[in-house]
Amino acid sequence: MALVPLGDRVLVRRSEEEEEQTSAGIIIPDTAKEKPQEGEVISVGRGRLLDSGEYHPVDVAAGDKILFGKFSGTEVKHNNEELLILREDDILAKIS
Repeated sequence: MALVPLGDRVLVRRSEEEEEQTSAGIIIPDTAKEKPQEGEVISVGRGRLLDSGEYHPVDVAAGDKILFGKFSGTEVKHNNEELLILREDDILAKIS
């Protein structure tokens, strides 16, 4: 992939949204639903630069499933795919 995050940033693909339907059979359109706050890490940056000149590596790796804040990150479109770039601080948890 040609899109590589810098510093302590992480590139994430959101989890697929499932089609929701009410008990009466009405399908809720995607525009009325909230986007998932769960995703898979695609790639990670080098890490946070410390005052000593060394890098502190990011705590997640490509392939990890994560939870992140509702309004976190920046949405980008790459190769007709919507991705999210987050700072490491925006990641709430790893899902094992």
